[in-house]
Amino acid sequence: MTNLADIVPAGVLTGKDVLKLFDHARENNYAIPAVNCTSSSTCNAVLEAAKKYKSPVIIQASNGGGKFYAGKSVKDASAAVVGSVALAMHVRCVAKLYGVPVILHTDHCSKSLLPWFDGLLEANKEYYDKHGVPLFSSHMLDLSEEPDEENIEICAEYFKKMVEMDMFLEMEIGVTGGEEDGVNNEDVDPEKLYTSPEQVYAIYQALSPIGSAFSIAAAFGNVHGVYKPGNVKLSPEKLGNHQKYTKEKIGSDMQNPIYLVMHGGSGSSKEEIKCAVDNGVIKMNVDTDTQWAYWDGLRNFEKSNRDYLQQQIGNPDGADKPNKKYYDPRVWIRKAEESMVTRVGVSFDMLGSTGVYEPKC
Repeated sequence: MTNLADIVPAGVLTGKDVLKLFDHARENNYAIPAVNCTSSSTCNAVLEAAKKYKSPVIIQASNGGGKFYAGKSVKDASAAVVGSVALAMHVRCVAKLYGVPVILHTDHCSKSLLPWFDGLLEANKEYYDKHGVPLFSSHMLDLSEEPDEENIEICAEYFKKMVEMDMFLEMEIGVTGGEEDGVNNEDVDPEKLYTSPEQVYAIYQALSPIGSAFSIAAAFGNVHGVYKPGNVKLSPEKLGNHQKYTKEKIGSDMQNPIYLVMHGGSGSSKEEIKCAVDNGVIKMNVDTDTQWAYWDGLRNFEKSNRDYLQQQIGNPDGADKPNKKYYDPRVWIRKAEESMVTRVGVSFDMLGSTGVYEPKC
């Protein structure tokens, strides 16, 4: 395998470098975890993990995550845009310090959230005009709840705007079950949890004349969140049918001509993830498991040091002993980060991306 460091630089990737990264993943049978972040702390934990495990990584913000980043008390309609932009600016400022390639992305954007998407494109255009590259690497449109024709038509119109700024588009067809960030698909028609090869090819027909920088989140029984074993029926082998169908239609020499994305990956088995990657998945979303890991680091710290966290002064070592070194936010937030770093590393290992980016001396 060619060292990824010989192909793309460290820092935030855009344009052709994003395609080079995804091509490298596809050719070498690995995928890149896309971790939802809601703070500078969680962003830093993901970057630290990427450096430690020598892997590229995707940092993504959701609409709700953007609002949280701007501040929960802010009620301004632009909060999601402002918070998402602030997160992106933070990552751009620090990414090169970690010496790994990073894709800056935004997660699910339904039809009702298109004003957020419009605001993000405006921010990208402003950044592009000043720096010659967009602020973000890519964005996702999730219009899977709309009729296929409308979904594809809207995606095509936005994709035309994005290619002018060398941006990558991710779109979804078929529905990911469960609930995430306020979008609840727990009662969706089970048939919608499985995308057909014809649906995927229809997207390829509509978007490929515009550009090649797009991926498809095709549903194969995916569900957001973590559920008991046996409650979710994933069929990642269906992704191979999508690839085969499009390959035959376009006469491609590639085994997997389409960039595919896996949503609802939390709790998936190693075998299911490997099958998805084998069938052309180059990106897998990770959120529920890393949320738990962040909390678990804090939970374990509090449990181990509870007697030192009840008051500012006074602990088992003495009634006059200060506790500042325990309740200082930098201490317990760091424990949360360390736990999240470890969990992101699990995703690198499961997706096969560990060690693909060996920094140059």
